[in-house]
Amino acid sequence: QVQLVESGGDLVQPGGSLRLSCAASGSIFNIYGMGWYRQAPGKQRGFVAIMASGGNPNYAESVKGRFIMYRDNAKNTVYLQMNSLKPEDTAVYYCNWVIQGRSYWGQGTQVTVSS
Repeated sequence: QVQLVESGGDLVQPGGSLRLSCAASGSIFNIYGMGWYRQAPGKQRGFVAIMASGGNPNYAESVKGRFIMYRDNAKNTVYLQMNSLKPEDTAVYYCNWVIQGRSYWGQGTQVTVSS
């Protein structure tokens, strides 16, 4: 079994920055990839950034140039550095890992961008 624990969500002003973390524990073998998704009120969950194991991240057009996804293999943790935040980035952010063909989700962390 795999557990994902997210952290880092907060209230931030437009133009600010946040870093989200997603730490994995448990049976972490054969990682296919990981990603970040978000769900705003009244909207479906959507892709933010994804990365195949050993590959480079791919980003949604709406966050390109502002968000950076990276991984610390030693800590089994994936991060999402979010810069130049906009009110439309407000959402619950979820991390996802695909391990041995199974998909695991974090509990979600709230990011609110507002003045």
